[in-house]
Amino acid sequence: MLKGKTIILGITGGIAAYKAAALCSKLTQKGAEVHVIMTASAKQFITELTLQSLSKQRVYSDTFQERDPSSISHIDLADAADLVLIAPATANIIAKMAHGIADDMLSTVLLAATAPIMVAPAMNVHMYQHPAVLHNLNILAERGVQFIEPGEGLLACGYVGKGRMEEPETIVSVVEAFFERKSEANRKLGGKKVVITAGGTVERIDPVRYISNDSSGKMGFALARAAKEMGAEVTLIAARTDEAPPGDIRVVRVQSADDMYQAVSAEWDDCDILIKAAAVADYRPRERAETKIKKAGDTMTLELVKTVDILESFGQRKTSQLLVGFAAETGNAEMYARDKLVRKNLDLIVANDVGQPGAGFGVDTNIVSIYDRSGLVEELPLLSKDEVARRILSAAGDRLKEEGR
Repeated sequence: MLKGKTIILGITGGIAAYKAAALCSKLTQKGAEVHVIMTASAKQFITELTLQSLSKQRVYSDTFQERDPSSISHIDLADAADLVLIAPATANIIAKMAHGIADDMLSTVLLAATAPIMVAPAMNVHMYQHPAVLHNLNILAERGVQFIEPGEGLLACGYVGKGRMEEPETIVSVVEAFFERKSEANRKLGGKKVVITAGGTVERIDPVRYISNDSSGKMGFALARAAKEMGAEVTLIAARTDEAPPGDIRVVRVQSADDMYQAVSAEWDDCDILIKAAAVADYRPRERAETKIKKAGDTMTLELVKTVDILESFGQRKTSQLLVGFAAETGNAEMYARDKLVRKNLDLIVANDVGQPGAGFGVDTNIVSIYDRSGLVEELPLLSKDEVARRILSAAGDRLKEEGR
């Protein structure tokens, strides 16, 4: 699973740095191209020459030691990585990662990297249990950083407890399992056409005013990225969003609920999965003024009419398509979601209580539960929206496979 993979191995300043030599060697023997980045403290425990000899690659430690004028080393390394592995990871580098500090080569690469990041902590048992360290670990977990938990036993400081870096053989097994899962995920939606809606629709009152909602588009964008990673042909239909959509995905921009309905209709016949993550306005003004409505009197009456129910419409029309909806609620999320699943003839529904901290609109995390007609499929804790997206698409892919679609 590691042949041809580019792994950035970050080594920081703890006694467990000596294990990094064996780790580097084993990863290289498995076929990985290993680029080592050492902190200044790490070089107090193990030499650059040792890691260079084992990796057969130049070892990096100085951000300003640019040997190739045609490239910027920390950007090239970040762009090339299939995985960034920090082993050992001290409390210091964990704090830097959590708070976006980039003051050396390793922390700068970490800030520029878009590849998955895996961390193998190593420190004194009391340091590992310190509230600041635990807080930083939680921040990283919410961002999708993966951890290889330290083992328990006799530590170099003489204490006995949790904090010893996991053995190189175990870390290599974890890395292999990660790439195996990723390979399976990449095949899960291969050849499938996935249509995803995102953002909040806009229903115009006049040229300068409209009705909308708080949807940021982040969940829909995460779903689009995950679907592409899994090998799908992705079309993203996006209404108003807080940020630009992913750059390497086909995007159809829309504004109103009716615009979105028309755009989905154009993709529907050869679609395998439709995921309606957009927050569509339930009502629109009956009349849209062609010019700005001027202020007159103390009150203003605006007559609203229902918009097209996109989910229900395609629930009635579906043949072989898998239809996934969202239910953003502020209470009784399970009850409302399961009712919506049945009424709109969905295959899966994702329920989230947007009133919970870290869930809902405008944030990079979410807390959701996935349901089908039989009940709960999976209940997810607070996770990054990218990880939530992977879980949703994995459930959808499993359902396609089960039903032979």
